[in-house]
Amino acid sequence: MTRKLWKWLQIIAAVYIICGIALYFLQDKFLFHPGALPAEHAFNFSQPFEEIYLPVDGEKNLSIVRFTVPDTVCKGVVLYFHGNRKNIERYAPYASSFTRNNYEVWMMDYPGFGKSTGERTEQILYKDALTLYKMARARFSGDSIILYGKSLGSGVAAQLASVRECKRLMLETPYYSIDALASHYAFMYPVSLMLHYHFPTNEYFSQIKTPVTLFHGTDDEVVPFSQSERLLKIAPQGSELIAIDKGKHNDLAEHKMFQEKIDSVLKL
Repeated sequence: MTRKLWKWLQIIAAVYIICGIALYFLQDKFLFHPGALPAEHAFNFSQPFEEIYLPVDGEKNLSIVRFTVPDTVCKGVVLYFHGNRKNIERYAPYASSFTRNNYEVWMMDYPGFGKSTGERTEQILYKDALTLYKMARARFSGDSIILYGKSLGSGVAAQLASVRECKRLMLETPYYSIDALASHYAFMYPVSLMLHYHFPTNEYFSQIKTPVTLFHGTDDEVVPFSQSERLLKIAPQGSELIAIDKGKHNDLAEHKMFQEKIDSVLKL
């Protein structure tokens, strides 16, 4: 082996090790991009809403926004688990897709997002989602609750659907698992051994009894369309994948087909 080749191998090895260390220690920053808000921040949305600031375990607060519809026409509630950026303010405009169909929409912020505080782990996100579900069950029957997960939130919604009754599970741009998604980008690393977060949506599908509606753009630049194709193969009977032609990761709401399918599902 020549000295020049040995030098290049050393450089490649050093880069591999440095990138691996960065992946391990900075994975929270890769996965979560929160936008924290002060507790006194006043929300201002274009549709009727109620803010709930819920103390949890005496150590943290869970910020929830409930987008309301008149009781006389209310058909149920959509528990909406959002993506990995900013806070409820970023996702509030999507509530109208459901409220116009006479469903309330309840959104919660994950710890460190918006006004929610406390430690953030995968299990804590599941626990917070269950807290939101229990609040909803105090007002709605299980068969009038729809669980909706967008991107990061798809794993949270799927886990909840695997342990609690719901009318339907709807997932927008979901991943097969965080391990599978990370392997797509960092295939040269043993990511399943390195990750703190796994969100194994695929494993939860085996325990879900309700039909699942998957929405995914064919040109998704963040979560490959193939992730939803894999999920469909193991989804409960009656599930479907709505492929949005040329849809990307954050523009599905701009596609007519997406809105029409949401309307048709909510009319069931």
